[in-house]
Amino acid sequence: MTYDELINAMTPEMHTSLKRAIELGKWPTGQKLTDEQRETCMRAVIAYDEKYLPEEQRVGFIDRTKKDGTQHGSDPLQPDVLKIINH
Repeated sequence: MTYDELINAMTPEMHTSLKRAIELGKWPTGQKLTDEQRETCMRAVIAYDEKYLPEEQRVGFIDRTKKDGTQHGSDPLQPDVLKIINH
């Protein structure tokens, strides 16, 4: 099974279970996650979120909308323009 097939086969219950394991640092059996397991789980959760959830429900989403509907600051995903000035 490829990584993409694994993400496609993941159920919402599996996704929730992985998020819980990451939060607690252990599996439902009580066994501690290794650093590699934690990283793999985080990658799977992020990939699942990207594929199946709207942006505002994804892990790490930061709502930058003010009450009046405008944005706080600039969009961190937009590229910065670098100006080089020759003296």
